[in-house]
Amino acid sequence: MNKIALVTGGSRGLGKSMALHLAENGNDVIITYNTKKELANEVVKEIELKGQKAISLQLDVSETGKSIPNFIATFKAALQSTFGKETFDYLINNAGAGNYQPIAEAQPADLDYLYNIHFKAPYLLAQGLVNSINPNGSIINVSSGYSRFSDAGFAAYGAMKAAIDTLTRFQAVEFAPLKIRVNAIAPGAVETDFAGGLVRDNSFVNEMVAGKTALGRTGQPNDIGKVIAFLASDASGWINGERLEVSGGIAL
Repeated sequence: MNKIALVTGGSRGLGKSMALHLAENGNDVIITYNTKKELANEVVKEIELKGQKAISLQLDVSETGKSIPNFIATFKAALQSTFGKETFDYLINNAGAGNYQPIAEAQPADLDYLYNIHFKAPYLLAQGLVNSINPNGSIINVSSGYSRFSDAGFAAYGAMKAAIDTLTRFQAVEFAPLKIRVNAIAPGAVETDFAGGLVRDNSFVNEMVAGKTALGRTGQPNDIGKVIAFLASDASGWINGERLEVSGGIAL
């Protein structure tokens, strides 16, 4: 019987790669999108071509007070109507937004925005869905290399991701009685449209990142998607409460 994965922010970039690799591993997939419905539908079609079921649901993780409770209800109804199930197996908290902002320029609204997306939404989604995750399932939170090393302009973003690292450990302890594992992955710089495509499209930044990375290149979405598929499998069944950096060895 196929297992089911939920990938937030699965319409493009890292989330798209995660969804496709999960499908290649034999999982059915539910992805969320914020505004890019057309892109989400294209990902759904790609998953279906791999022989798996897939649907897309709208979710704005920046509006946590309104969107999360409504989404949880919609998600549970979709599980029943599309997959004939009341439970699922893997929650991948991937949805995010990049920002470059020196500490002196950050406004309270900027901090609230990042907090909602990168900490509050993953916290509330896990809280609201954990009892719908099957035993031996898992939650995977997406952290960042910036929770370990520092570059000017990413203080708020990095701090939120450091909080995710800590949350992951606490979730691993509290959800263990349910036989649910919780881990975090921390991508390095990856060539996507994240932060306006800074790493992908800016040759100076791309070369700088490659020069700081032991393996001598920037990351690609598939570098991350394959690791998510591994963590959402029985092969990783003894990995729990860990932060796994997937960066090619940046800033060692």
